[in-house]
This record gives sequence, structure tokens and C-alpha cells, in this order.
Amino acid sequence: MFENIIKKQLNADAQESSSTQPVEETTATTTAPAQEPVAETAHDDFDWSVDKRNVISYTAEEKEKYHKVYDNTFVQLNDGELINGLVVGLTKTDVVLNIGFKSDGLISLNEFRDIPGLKVGDEVEVMVVEKEDREGHLNLSRRQARITRAWEKIMEVHKTGEVITGVVTSKTKGGLIVDVFGMETFLPGSQIDVKPVTDYDQFVGKTMEFKVVKINETIKNAVVSHKALIESDIEAQRAEIMSKLEKGQVLEGTVKNITDFGAFMDLGGLDGLLYITDISWGRISHPTEVLKLDQKINVVVLDFDDEKKRISLGLKQLTPHPWDVLGENIVEGNIVKGKVVNIEDYGAFLEIQPGVEGLVHVSEITWANTPINAKEFFKLGDEHEAKIVTLDKASRKMSLSIKQLSPDPWNDIETKFAEGSRHTGLVKNITNYGVFVELAPGIGGMIHISDLSWLKRFNHPGEYTKVGSNIDVVILGIDKENRKLQLGHKQLEEDPWNTLQDTFAIGSIHEGTVSRRDDKGATVQLSYGLEGFAPNRHLTKEDGKSIGADETAQFMVIEFDRNEKRIVVSHTRIWEQGKVEEVEAAKKEARVEAEKTRKAVKNVQSKVEKATLGDLGVLADLKKKMDSDAAEKSDTEASKPE
Repeated sequence: MFENIIKKQLNADAQESSSTQPVEETTATTTAPAQEPVAETAHDDFDWSVDKRNVISYTAEEKEKYHKVYDNTFVQLNDGELINGLVVGLTKTDVVLNIGFKSDGLISLNEFRDIPGLKVGDEVEVMVVEKEDREGHLNLSRRQARITRAWEKIMEVHKTGEVITGVVTSKTKGGLIVDVFGMETFLPGSQIDVKPVTDYDQFVGKTMEFKVVKINETIKNAVVSHKALIESDIEAQRAEIMSKLEKGQVLEGTVKNITDFGAFMDLGGLDGLLYITDISWGRISHPTEVLKLDQKINVVVLDFDDEKKRISLGLKQLTPHPWDVLGENIVEGNIVKGKVVNIEDYGAFLEIQPGVEGLVHVSEITWANTPINAKEFFKLGDEHEAKIVTLDKASRKMSLSIKQLSPDPWNDIETKFAEGSRHTGLVKNITNYGVFVELAPGIGGMIHISDLSWLKRFNHPGEYTKVGSNIDVVILGIDKENRKLQLGHKQLEEDPWNTLQDTFAIGSIHEGTVSRRDDKGATVQLSYGLEGFAPNRHLTKEDGKSIGADETAQFMVIEFDRNEKRIVVSHTRIWEQGKVEEVEAAKKEARVEAEKTRKAVKNVQSKVEKATLGDLGVLADLKKKMDSDAAEKSDTEASKPE
């Protein structure tokens, strides 16, 4: 109070002294010409030791004393400075704080929600935002003070790695907002737990422990992690488990994750891999056939790496190997039943019991000597009966046979399939050179491409028949040693070439259609299913053009070879021969006329003994006509084609 009185008194004295100065001096000062400025301060000529009554009222000691009191009435503040303030008043919306400055500050009551029992006389820390804003007010903030103090603490715990406690206040995109020391920090969704978290709402409002894992000093932003605490605990558990691990040790684990290649097991803080081949002695296509998520099972430690912290686990190793405990019925010569678990080009594997498999080689599928495709004969999952041919427990191998379940049909092949007999078979395979036909289980043969038809020539047997079709055949030959039958199809009918030689005699003309053309000529489809060949030079028409594909025309047979089953035809020869015939007819007619003339002349000569002048004229005309006929004959011979 005393300090305020002194301040008011000094201000009043200064104002009164300034008001008593003469106006003339002021006017003179303002109108005086500009001179060089002198460094002076306001009221340098004012005597502070004289009061308004022109009486010296303070001694030197008193003045020094009052100067100190005056200086102590003001607190030196800077924007952004943290300072303690005293609550001197409370309203419905604001808190009045005295920080020792020339005026008090107002702070919104919302910034004191963390102090429900705030009252006059309490001391709180605030930040000076502005000593004096545009309206001359002191601008303070408790929230900024809390954030600054919180950031200092966060910086410190980030360096030390100290565990802090925070409250999850809300959910945001990609994670949660956590209040730490009164400051908002970010908790990413991936840092909530070691397991993936999808429901963030369950954590809102919870108080949890965190570690500060990342800070940005520029924008004063911090990232916290709860997962880091869990991982540190897990790491300690891992170290303890790894120190006690031994090969062959049996542990209890929980199926944590299942993939195509195996399952990851949680061994109580340490993960191990149970590979798919170590799950069961039998073949499985996916671990889910045996395991389920969160299933607890016992596993054996097969191997581990301390540095990489990898553990290989096994499940099937907890039971004896199936080959060591084979059933009594699994002996050579016995018939067993198995499921197809794998198919290769060379055969198929049948699983007799879990972990025990046998191979059915392609040569043991059927008695026939025709090529067999194992992938067409077998299907995964199908069951087949087979006979055990060989069994080797030491190497754990077994060979099986399906064909030996029935007697060898080739023992009496001559009786059932004698040469010359006719049968109906099933087309099993087609190659470039022939068709493989099955006549009975284990018995089959091949029809060569040349034995498919008497009349047609095929580039590929697939043009005549298809796999799965039935076809009639005749047995041409038997090779019992090599288990082969020579079959024929065209032999079911007599050779039509023997009877077609007269029909397609050389020079005969037939109608034909060009079925295809190439650089050498064209294939012509004739009657009775025959095909003829016309060279390119024999396809020319009379107008100079060439016969094209799918065009029908008349063709002359110019070659017929019964042994080679070949017919050569020509269209050009037809119209060329017509021209030759016309020339020959003209020549014949000329010869007849010449002969008539010669006979007439001879007759006249025989009747007339002596020539007269009139007779001589007639003879001259006859001679002239004979010379003309001779010249015409010469021109015709010259124009005759070769």
C-alpha cells in the first residue's frame, strides 16, 4: 500500500510541475528553427528534491531509500516467461491472478479444470503470453505453462527411457490421443499392443503406461508406445527361455499364426516355427488340416539359434515313425488299399497309412505295352487297391502294382485275339504316326496312319478319329514277346483301287472340286471318295486364269498308279486336246477335198486323148486349186501344237 501511495504522489508531482511551465516556452520551443539535436531526457532540469511548494522535503538518504522502494514496485517480465501467480479473485468465467506486475491478469476458468478446488490465495504457475496487448491488458496462460513444463519433462524422459503414465483421451485417425503431463501425445495403432488391434474405442479413458519413442522439437510433438513396454517384458522372457532351451525338449505352445508353410507357436513370450513337414508323418496340403488358431499343443524343440532367436519345432516327432510300427498285413505279396497323395510323370504314390507310402510305377498300372500317362489315370484323393511287390523297411520304400491284381491277359492272346479277327476298341492315345487302341484291359495295339483309309491321305491321325472314340479294327499281327498288336482299320474293307482302275482310266474325264492348294498344285476331290493331284501347270483355264480352292471343274486322268494309290489329273489337257481335235478334223477334210480333185483330173485325162484349148484352160484351173490346197496344208502343219 505504501508503495502505491509513493507512486501516485510522484506521478502527481510530475504532472503538476509540467503544467506550471510557461506557455511561451513551449511555443518558442516548437517554433524555433531546427538545430542540431541534443541528447536530453525529459525533465532533466526538474529537481526532484523540491516539492510543489518549492520546499526541499527529502534528504539524500531518504531519496535513495524511496528510489529503491519505487524500483521494487515493478517486476521485470518477458514474453514467454514462466512465473508463479497468486489467485486474488474468481468469477464465473475467469480467474484473476496477481503476478506482481502493474496490473492483474485474467485466465479462463477452463484452464483450471484439473484443479476442481481452486480458491483465492492459491498459487499457480502461468506463462506471460503478452505483457501488454493492444488494449493494454496483461495476457497470461496456464495451459501454455503446463504444455511447456510437460514438454520439458517429456524431453527428459525420452532421454532417460523412463516409463510414464498417461490417460487415453480420444481416438483419432490411425491411433489414440494420450494426455501425458497435461500435453497431448500420439499413440499409433501399431504401438498399442504386440498383437494387431482393430477396436480403438476400448482404450479411451484408460490410464496406461508408455514410453516416449519419438519427439519433434520443432513442432513440439511426441509419439508414445505401449507396445515397447510389452516387448521389453517379452524380451526378458525370451532371454530366460533361450537360456534354458535344449534340443529334444518338449514345450507347451499356443498356435499364434498359420501360414501356407507352417504355424508360428507362442512359447510364453518366445515364438517358434512349426514347419508343415514336421506337423504330421502323413502328407498334408495345409497346416489348417491339423491345427487351429489359439490351439494349445505340445511340441518338441528340433533346433534353435541363440543369435537369430529362431526355434524350429516339431509335432510329429512326439509319435513313433510309422515305418517303425508297420501293421502285420503290410508284407510282400499282400493286397493293400491306399489314397493317392502325389502324382508324378513316372507314377503315383499311395498312402497306405499316415506316413507310409508306396509307388505305383507307370509300368505296373496295366498289362498293355502302350504309353500310360499317370496324371490321366490317377487323381489326387482317389483310393486304389494294389499289390505289394517289394518292401524295404530300412530305406522305407515300397513298390506297388495294380496290374498284378489280375492275371496276365497276354498268356492266351492268340486265343482271344487271333490274327485276322475283328474287334471294337477304344482310342486311348493319338500320335503323329498312329492311333493307340485298347481292346481289353491290358491289351491294345496301334493302327498306323497308313492303315486308316484306302482312299484318303491324312497329315495327322487326329483328322480321322479322336481320343475316347470307338473304332473297329482287325488284328494284323501279334508280337507276344514285346506285348504289341498290329492293328488295321482300312483292312475291314477290300482295296477299292483294284476296281477303280477301269473307272479312272487314263484319258477319262471326271468332275472334281479343289479342296486345297499349295505351291506345287492342288488336291482335287473326286467321286467315290478318291483324291487326285493336279500340278499347277494343269490348273490353267482356256482364258488363262487358274482354278482356285473350292472351285469345281472337269478334270482328265493323266496318271493312275494303283500301287502308290495315286491319281494325277489335269484340267488344261481337256481344252488343249479339243483344239488338237479341231485341227485334225480340218486337215482330214482338206485331204478328202484334195483326193476328190485328183480323181476328177485323172478321169478327164483318161477320156480326152488330145487336148484342146478349152481343155487346157480347165486343166490350168485344176492345177491352181491343187497348189492352193497344198499351201494351206503346209500352214496347218506349222501351227500344230507339240
